[in-house]
Amino acid sequence: MTVVSTLPADTRLDLPPLQLGDITVKTPVVLAPMAGITNTAFRRLCREYGGGLYVSEMVTSRALVERNPESLRIISHDDDEAVRSVQLYGVDPVTVGAAVRILVEEDRADHIDLNFGCPVPKVTRKGGGAALPWKLDLFTGIVQTAVREASKGDIPLTIKMRKGIDEDHLTFREAGKIARDSGVAAVALHGRTASQFYSGKADWNAIAELREALPDIPVLGNGDIWSAEDAIRMVRQTGVDGVVIGRGCQGRPWLFGDLMNAFEGDSTRHQPGLGQVADTVYRHAELLVDTFGNEMMALRDIRKHMAWYFKGYVVGGELRAKLAAVPTLEVLRELLAELDAESPYPGADAEGPRGRAGSPKKTSLPQDWLSSRALNDAQQADISAAEVDVSGG
Repeated sequence: MTVVSTLPADTRLDLPPLQLGDITVKTPVVLAPMAGITNTAFRRLCREYGGGLYVSEMVTSRALVERNPESLRIISHDDDEAVRSVQLYGVDPVTVGAAVRILVEEDRADHIDLNFGCPVPKVTRKGGGAALPWKLDLFTGIVQTAVREASKGDIPLTIKMRKGIDEDHLTFREAGKIARDSGVAAVALHGRTASQFYSGKADWNAIAELREALPDIPVLGNGDIWSAEDAIRMVRQTGVDGVVIGRGCQGRPWLFGDLMNAFEGDSTRHQPGLGQVADTVYRHAELLVDTFGNEMMALRDIRKHMAWYFKGYVVGGELRAKLAAVPTLEVLRELLAELDAESPYPGADAEGPRGRAGSPKKTSLPQDWLSSRALNDAQQADISAAEVDVSGG
């Protein structure tokens, strides 16, 4: 599955391990939480290729406090996950604090991340995700409360955010400093605004600006890292202490092997042929059966991964359609057997952007959200009722 690429001699990244409280992440690479993607099955696949910090799907604070079964499943980890990492979302300091307290007191996490980057309308229209840092008092209250509760268990707490709501309403500068002053262990910045969704190009200059503004805590960069070479370029351009990988690993869990090699100065890259991709798809499906405890649910889940895994490979349209509707492991085995196992890695066609980019759009926000950087009385009253009660994003 690997080849030795002819890469320049200066591809080594001499970055120290990422230090988050008492946790040392030898390879400073973080798997970004992705709804319906970063479950225990996918995290295991990624871990088998390389080192890093592997974060679970986002769980909402309200759902966790209410002991929602799906939320409790999301925060479960395999016994051999060295660092149990959980990302929380919330808009109410009291509820977020209660959720962190559960994770600490019940020993359910070793690292907690707070989501301030989600651009999805159902989240931003309630004042959450990338919309929330605009309200400095609310943002400060949530981060300070979460850090205080996490510190009771010596658990490092980090935040992930975007540049802001749009180019006229940027929040990353103030939010980064507030987070640093509140005692977070690190800040990750996705170089896009909420209104960009995943379209356009990530602004690495903003990431560099934040790195320079916060010299006393780790700053991580996120956005448009599709290869190990992209990670090298980001680190060199921005000076970040590590990188966060989202859509770039969809259908490519071996990217974490490439990243680990790059950080160690090894030019080896994973370039699997079609037969090797098929083997990985089947293993992923088996792991999903273990994750869900239900073959039907597992096979329904694997379907969305098919286009990512086979991007650029020679797979007929009819077979692709069947794979995207596969009902059982038995049928999956039969369909994968139809592939030309000797078909080689297709090169550039298998690389580059993947996942849905969406298109720029005006961000959905609560009424009068942009009129002030502080909550008004009506918004304050609405906050506790605005908690989303469904986890996963």
